[in-house]
Amino acid sequence: MSLPIELDKTSREPIYYQIESQIQSMIASGKLPAGESLPSIRFLAKDLGISSITIRRAYQNLEGNGFIETSQGRGTFVAEVEAERKTTLAAQAVIETMRKAVTTARQHDLDDEDILEIVQKLLEEEPS
Repeated sequence: MSLPIELDKTSREPIYYQIESQIQSMIASGKLPAGESLPSIRFLAKDLGISSITIRRAYQNLEGNGFIETSQGRGTFVAEVEAERKTTLAAQAVIETMRKAVTTARQHDLDDEDILEIVQKLLEEEPS
């Protein structure tokens, strides 16, 4: 099983954190439901072309935060996460993304009205 993880090796965010946050988002959105098997550390490392140590760190953090469970000899699985926590994670992910977008807009000298106009156009284009 391959996960749709995209890494930005030029980002200031560590690779393990990028993996961790993308898997969290997939769990929060329901794309990775509870009980779903995750790729082994070795397989995912090979698939992404990075060190297994990096994947191990991301998995350890995810397990420590209750998103995944590892069973010796069986593998790694998505843990049961409460709906309220999923909603909170989704909101945090959107806020983080929008904060980056606003920062980029400000770097291009766009004012509040310009930014709101862009957001309004995007909302009209994107089906709900």
